[in-house]
Amino acid sequence: MAEGLEVALTDFQSSRNNVRHHTQEISVDHLIVRRGQAFSITLYFSNGSFQPGLDNIIFVTETGPLPDLAKGTRAMFSLTGRGGPSPWIASLETNGPTSLEVSLCASPTAAVGRYLLKIHIDPFQGSVTAYQLGEFILLFNPWCPEDAVYLDSEPQRQEYVMNDYGFIYQGNKNWIRPCPWNYGQFEDNIIDVCLTLLDKSLHFQIDPATDCALRGSPIYVSRVVCAMINSNDDSGVLNGNWSENYTDGVNPAEWTGSVAILKQWRATGCQPVRYGQCWVFAAVMCTVMRCLGIPTRVITNFDSGHDTDGNLIIDEYYDNTGRILNNKKKDTIWNFHVWNECWMARQDLPPGYGGWQVLDATPQETSNGLYCCGPASVSAIKEGEVDLDYDTRFAFSMVNADCVSWLVHGGREQKLHRDTSSVGNFISTKSIQSDERDDITENYKYREGTPQERQAFLKALQKLEARRSQGSLRAGSQPLRPTPRIQEETRRLDTPSLRPSDIIQVSLKFQLLGRPNMGQDIRFVLLALNVSSQFKDLKVNLSAQSLLHDGSPLSPFWQDTAFITLAPQEAKTYPCTIPYSQYSQYLSTDKLIRISALGEEKSRPEKILANKIITLSYPSITINVLGPAIVNQPLSIEVIFSNPLSEQVADCVLTVEGSGVFKKQQRVLIGVLKPQHRARVILTTVPFKSGPRQIQANLRSDKFKDIKGYRNIYVDFGL
Repeated sequence: MAEGLEVALTDFQSSRNNVRHHTQEISVDHLIVRRGQAFSITLYFSNGSFQPGLDNIIFVTETGPLPDLAKGTRAMFSLTGRGGPSPWIASLETNGPTSLEVSLCASPTAAVGRYLLKIHIDPFQGSVTAYQLGEFILLFNPWCPEDAVYLDSEPQRQEYVMNDYGFIYQGNKNWIRPCPWNYGQFEDNIIDVCLTLLDKSLHFQIDPATDCALRGSPIYVSRVVCAMINSNDDSGVLNGNWSENYTDGVNPAEWTGSVAILKQWRATGCQPVRYGQCWVFAAVMCTVMRCLGIPTRVITNFDSGHDTDGNLIIDEYYDNTGRILNNKKKDTIWNFHVWNECWMARQDLPPGYGGWQVLDATPQETSNGLYCCGPASVSAIKEGEVDLDYDTRFAFSMVNADCVSWLVHGGREQKLHRDTSSVGNFISTKSIQSDERDDITENYKYREGTPQERQAFLKALQKLEARRSQGSLRAGSQPLRPTPRIQEETRRLDTPSLRPSDIIQVSLKFQLLGRPNMGQDIRFVLLALNVSSQFKDLKVNLSAQSLLHDGSPLSPFWQDTAFITLAPQEAKTYPCTIPYSQYSQYLSTDKLIRISALGEEKSRPEKILANKIITLSYPSITINVLGPAIVNQPLSIEVIFSNPLSEQVADCVLTVEGSGVFKKQQRVLIGVLKPQHRARVILTTVPFKSGPRQIQANLRSDKFKDIKGYRNIYVDFGL
């Protein structure tokens, strides 16, 4: 042939390919495929047919601003196999009179992102003709065994990649409540927002060619996304705010989904959205990672440690009234903390540490100069392997640090007690294809108090001390001897545990009398127990103060003093009531109240400390679906809500959303709600996606911010 074939038209078969690649929820009009899996395209020629012996077609794929064969961001591969080996593959499917259907397959390690597809047609005689066929998007592939994010369970892939709604667990360890969330990873333009997020990272801004080349690694991509969800280093998605002042943004408790956040970020030229806290950071990261194809779930850890100095101890300070003080070291125990787990192989670590990895986008500490955390192997955390990348030491302390309580009085600090089991409780995530809560604490640590758990803690402590010793040697000092702390932990392992009755003579404990509902008085008792054979005279100082969910205390608003005399083996209760009128004006958005008791015997210097965290609850919103839900047919939805307070509330706004059910978040201005008033709103929508869906709702006012509700529905495809 003197001239090459001329391409008149290219059919990317987007609808068919996207179904095969599990991306049809994102789009059926634009080609979105997963690496390591073949997809088909059809070339239509205007001047003949493809002749294998005479024509040579070379496909070219390029991603990023500086495509490079050596870096893997450019690939050239021939339909006939000529031109040398390539990690990308092209093969002939059908050859028609004026068309050619070919199968293309990206390398299972290829960089993810937006690609340009080109072809060079070489007739072996005459000039080479080049064509740009169009763009496509390449994602990670948890269905491909050769992909580093391969997950060998279809139910898990459906839950951790395909499910676009879920629950984030909040409250406290004694009252765990599910918060519904719309991840919406397949909503319109979210894939574009996710790719923009990668391009806005500092890594891309500094060296775009290298950044794009590294996007084949889920380890690298997860760290980039983790840093970009917060805005501490860059033009990230969310500003964090724990100040209780949200007048120039949105109270984090009001959000019910990621879509509005991501779309606002992009619409404002990638200006950080105000505001987020840990569950919002984790939820938005879950959206981005699932969209990119990395299996991801949201994890809540109750009583989560934040160890700022790396010694695996959280110090808490109390005054002589039992009030918890602001921590001068900034160590805190968060009432709950939320992060992500992403599934991936870890070829950079010893065998056995792949699988679920902790990634925490909440800006707490820096990692290699940026505010991100992870990926840290969950298996490594459990075994105390705190020297493995990335940030495993910090992740270990969140679930297994020890807590030491101190009494501050007269300028001196007195150690009250050390608790080895208070940090890291009821680690929770949504169950697979179920609305139930799955407790995964055993993934992170051995059962509290067992030799295996203390051995893992000792190993972690020894590794941290060894790192400090190496730093000391580099500085020219003598090697460090085993610290008293390591010696103490070793003795704990070698000494049988004492029974509580051997060491405790008097104990204090709080017990609630009924569920603590917002707007009602809080009633509880202090239970004092004497297990000794002697009379005990106690003076107990009681206090109550609001907490932020990160453990920061606010000013106390209630105090009391009890004098209790206990006969040998006697138990007594001391009743307490905190009126709504007393706590309402001091309550934080998190609705957390910490009650504390600090007791002392007249004849003994030892102090007895007891505390309890109370989360006040609201009545949930009720959502009713009025009629069958069918794609492209009108659907009426009834939302019923009430003011739980005995006072009028103003500035009420109801927000409702749900992927596949509402095109965008619905906002209904309610205005004023009278005391205890119950109201209903009817919304009409047209569902546009079939299958299981969830509707999420939130009601806010000038007195409360997060009365929530949800309803699962199934949308039929119809005729």
